[in-house]
Formats: sequence, structure tokens, C-alpha cells
Amino acid sequence: MLLDRPAHAASQVGPHIGAGSARPGRRLARPGPGLGETAAMSPRRTAGVRARALLRACHPEPTLAVTAVAGALAAGVGAGPATVTAVVAAFLAGQLATGWSNDWLDADRDRASGRSDKPTVTGALPDRVLGTAALAAVVAVVPLSLLLGPAAGLLHLAAVASALAYNGLLKGGTLSFLPYALSFGALPSIVTLAAGEGVAPAWAGVGAALLGVGAHLANALPDLEADRMNGVVGLPHRLGRRASTSLMGVLLLAATVVLALGPGAPGAAGVLALVAAALLLGVGVLRGGRAPFLAAIALALVDVALLLARGAALTGG
Repeated sequence: MLLDRPAHAASQVGPHIGAGSARPGRRLARPGPGLGETAAMSPRRTAGVRARALLRACHPEPTLAVTAVAGALAAGVGAGPATVTAVVAAFLAGQLATGWSNDWLDADRDRASGRSDKPTVTGALPDRVLGTAALAAVVAVVPLSLLLGPAAGLLHLAAVASALAYNGLLKGGTLSFLPYALSFGALPSIVTLAAGEGVAPAWAGVGAALLGVGAHLANALPDLEADRMNGVVGLPHRLGRRASTSLMGVLLLAATVVLALGPGAPGAAGVLALVAAALLLGVGVLRGGRAPFLAAIALALVDVALLLARGAALTGG
């Protein structure tokens, strides 16, 4: 579902909560093998190339970050090993479905933009293989989600559906922020419900939703112009670079404030989180490029650490 994918026209992915841009001219130092090279490989080598390509196509940074966040939060609220494992499996499947479907849907745009950092463009990963992987992940996420229990499972499926709706429908509209808010905002309650602790308190959901929308803005910033050229005009593109950057900072700082102060006095953990938020945002805004997105990922981990430190408040214990 959650962090990530959304960004440029071709690689902006849905809220990876199961959130990743069509920047013309962007190239990897060592592009993958072309169609002819792949066809000439042995079956074993071809399988290895495609496996690595699938890893790149899943938007690994947000996929691993959101999955780790969910698993750590489950452990932090007192869930047993079996429940933590089920949470990790469900979130991983949701993230894979989100990332793979994003690149599959954007394959033609990526080719038109010359995105040689995309496996579907270099020929390392045929569209058919990527589409099959995305479908398999979507199918797998259903039983894996329901293993969390009826309430947690249905809420996680709703979060994944929100992320998929971003990839297929909402990426280029004013409501592009909505899947991020919904998917990120649902994460605390998915985990607490799976742990048998009921719905998470409102401050946790609000803080996570603010973080999600901030991550959406951060992910879009590096590729606003390229996105417009490719017909993707979401909320960040309508606001413009300066307004989006300012709003991103406000939202991410607000998220940390809510998570730090929502349960009551912040304590040492809350104060440290607020200081870390200010530093990360400063670095992200000043450096530009992909730094805001990476700062948002780091800030998400800071906020999760804060939630873990206040686990009793999160579960009402």
C-alpha cells in the first residue's frame, strides 16, 4: 500500500501502503540488457536478469520501508511472532502489487520518455512478465490480508485498493493526494487490529495520513515538469514547485507534532523526534532533487520509532 509509489509520469507509484518519475534523459550508468541480448541468453541467465528487473520494478526503497515499518510497529504493540510475520507478508504483497502495477501501467509512457532506468524500456523485463507478477501479487494479497483477521484484513485490502486506484485513476488529478492519506492513515489501525488491540487512536491515524500526503508531495517534486509533458497533472503539479515544497514541509512537520504530542506530553522520545524532523526537512528542502523523498522515508522511520516508544499509548494500554 503505503510510501511511496507516487512521482513522475512514468514511475510515480501509488501510496505504497502498499508509496517512486518520467524524467526525460534520465539514465542509469549501466542500463540492462536489450531485447536482443535477453533473447540470446540461456534460460538460467534470463531468469536471473528478470528476477533482478522485477526487484527494480517493485520500487524497492518504499516497498522495504513500508513493510519494515508495519512489521516493527506490530512488534512494538505487542503482537506475537506469528502475527508479526503475517503483517510483514501482507504488507509486502501489497507493496509488490502497488509497485509492479505502477510500472506495468506506465510502460508505454516510460518508453515514450526514453526511461532507460526502467526494465520494461531496456527489454530486461517484458510487459507480459511484469503484468503477470503484478496480478500474482494482487491475488496473493487477499488471503495474506485476511490472515490478519477480518477487520484488519479488510482494512488492509481497502488500503491496497486505494494505492491501486492511484496508479490507475487518480495519479493525474486534483485528488492524487487522497490515496496517500487513506492508505497511510489506515496503517496504524491495520496493525493494532491485527494485534487484537482494536482501532488505533485518532492521533495515530491523522499523523500517519499527514505523513502520507507529505510523502506524495516529496516524491513528485523532482519530476513536476516531466510529468506535465507526459500528461500527469496531480495536486503537486497544480500547486507548483514552490507551493508544493512549502506544503510538504508543513505537513511532515505537522505529522511529527501530532505523533509526538497526540498521546500527551512528548517526553524525551517526542522531543528527539521533533528535532530529527526539523533536521531532515531542512536537508531535504535545501538539497532538492530526490532528497525530499528520501527525507520523507527517513522521517517515516523516525515517526515509527516514536510510535514504538509510545506503544502503550497507541494501543490504549
